Amino acid sequence: MPARLLFLDPHAAADAMTFAGRASRLAEDAVRLQAAGGTLAMTAAPLAPRGLLDSTPTVLALRALPVDPELECDIVVTASALSPSADDAAAIDLPESALSAAWAGISPPRSGWAELPGITASTLAERAQWGIAAVAEGMPQNAGEDAVRAIRASVWGAPDAQMDDLPRGAAFAAFAMGFVAGEETARVLTSGPWTRLTLARGHVLVRGPVRSGLTAVRATGSPTAR
Repeated sequence: MPARLLFLDPHAAADAMTFAGRASRLAEDAVRLQAAGGTLAMTAAPLAPRGLLDSTPTVLALRALPVDPELECDIVVTASALSPSADDAAAIDLPESALSAAWAGISPPRSGWAELPGITASTLAERAQWGIAAVAEGMPQNAGEDAVRAIRASVWGAPDAQMDDLPRGAAFAAFAMGFVAGEETARVLTSGPWTRLTLARGHVLVRGPVRSGLTAVRATGSPTAR
């Protein structure tokens, strides 16, 4: 794998480090790096199930950044192990070894997306904050890992009526990864079992049942497009 990621400018490298830092503070300290054609797609899993009995939804966060056009890779590394290069402000040094993450083995489609009614950023922020409070309130003292995951799954996996029955975890991912800002309205798109929220700062991808109660209004392009 490459020794470093070379971006087009220091701002893009700092943006990548911010994404990695937020990913490292969530449940799984891992980030997938896919580079081709001058674009780096960074993907993290704010929420993902562990085992067949875990009802936590698969919720991915994605940020696309410009990189050296010659860079090509598709690897998963420890997010907290990424570090700014000491001799180049536009580069990030990679750890020596890659990881294996179950969530990285499932990829959303790159085309065939159809658009649904949008969701305001303020709604995403409010539902995320409500869920964070609900998780904290439902957590017993000295809770073990299984109990913690069960409570998180029950809160973040529940369909939210204020989000057109999307799992509430989609709002958590957008909020925790810093994608929610200002008064924009997130675009909502669907393709098969996947739903995508697109905001100016990144994308949230949710894998789950198709929501038959919503009507798609038009097709659009790839989830890696800014």
